[in-house]
Order: sequence, then C-alpha cells, then structure tokens
Amino acid sequence: MKSKRILSIAVFIIALFSYSQLFAGNYYQIKVYSLDNPGQEERVDNYLKTTFLKAAHEAGIENVGVFKPIETDPDYGKKIFVLIPLEDLNDVVKIDDQLLQFELNSGNDDYINAAHDNPPFKRVETIILKAFSEMPNYHKPAFDTPKAEQIFQIRSYEGPTEKLYHKKVEMFNEGGEVALFNDLGFNAVFFGEVLAGANMPNLIYMTSFKDIETNKKLWEAFGAHPKWEELKNNKAYANTVSHIDNWLCHPTSYSDF
Repeated sequence: MKSKRILSIAVFIIALFSYSQLFAGNYYQIKVYSLDNPGQEERVDNYLKTTFLKAAHEAGIENVGVFKPIETDPDYGKKIFVLIPLEDLNDVVKIDDQLLQFELNSGNDDYINAAHDNPPFKRVETIILKAFSEMPNYHKPAFDTPKAEQIFQIRSYEGPTEKLYHKKVEMFNEGGEVALFNDLGFNAVFFGEVLAGANMPNLIYMTSFKDIETNKKLWEAFGAHPKWEELKNNKAYANTVSHIDNWLCHPTSYSDF
C-alpha cells in the first residue's frame, strides 16, 4: 500500500514537472528605453550591464537580450530594447524585488539617484507578451559573426480592431506564417501577443540574422515564396494590419543573446 502511494506521488510530481515545462517560457517582457542624448545612452547602458541584468539573473532569468537600432535605423541612438523571457508573470515581480536589493548597493548613482532635471532617459515603456502557440518558447540563436554585425529585427503589427488583430495572429499560427519563417531560416527568437502595452491590439516578433546581407536575402526569399503569395491573397486575412513598426538592431556587447 505504501509503495503504491509513493508511486502515485512520484507520478504526480513527474506530471507536474512536465506541465510546467510545457508552459515554460510562455511570456515575455520588453522594456523600451527612449533616449534624448548620448549621455543618457551611456548611463542606461551602464545600469543595464552592471545592475539590471545581474538582478534578472539572480531572479532566475537565464538570458536577457539588450538591443540597439543600427546606424541606418531612424531610431539609432534613441532607443534601447531589453527582452526578458519569463517562465510566468510572477517573474516580473521577482526581478523588481531583486532590483530593489541591487540598487540599494549599486554604484550606479548617475542612474538611480539622477536629478529631476538630468534624468537618465526620456521614458521607459514596458510591454508584456504571451508566446504564440506555434512557438511557445524562445530561441537563442548562435552565430559565428561578431555581435556588431549580427541583426536582430523587431517588428510590431497593430490591428485596426481586436477581431482583425486576432485574425492576424491566426495567420501566423494556423495559417502557417510562423512555419514559413522557420522553413526559410529566419532564426526567430520569439513571436508574441501583446497583453499590456501602448499600441494594442498588436503583436511583436523578433527574427535574427548573422549579418545584414542575410537579412536582405531572406526577406527577398520570403516575399517571393508561394506560401506568402497564398497568405497575403487570402481574403480571410485581409486588412488585419493597420500599422507596422520595424527596427533593425545589433545586440549590445553585454547582451545574453
């Protein structure tokens, strides 16, 4: 009787572990720092490198990505994107708790104790996303090129209505757009539905490339692919996107990605 009970408990633990693994990595947080000048960029860089990433790692977040628009992007020098994969939404609170401890003992005085008339940033936006069903976990790419050459492309698609937005999400999942990206080798990092953010309803995804030439080559292949022709001409998915934001970024030297 005792052995049966132990076996039942063991089965329950294994099932619980399997369940947690199935849904691990299902959420993301993106922090977007808007900057006014190079001095702010330097202060945010130092804070992220020496304080924020350490706090996130201490909270159990293994990989945190930090990205900046490339030199030819209109937002070059004006934004810093931070990608934080979450096992569950409670991780947001865990990071904040760790940050409080790190900031109390941090040397980042020019960021943490910045004067009201000399702030380290213009604004900070926080976006919470849920992973697409067709890509429930993030992918960390590995390239043989220097980080200064690698391209991480961030795209946000806004929908004119919530119903049409959900059709665009369907187009990615059931329609096969995610599969097309994967088949062509876009090295997608994540696809996510925005649950909280400034531009809802919208989705955001990130693809990655070893260099800008590969980025251009793959987008040309995507645009000419028969599957994309089929999808974009499918009336069920017509008028599902009202606005697109697009950033070509390099990872910072201290980024985990």
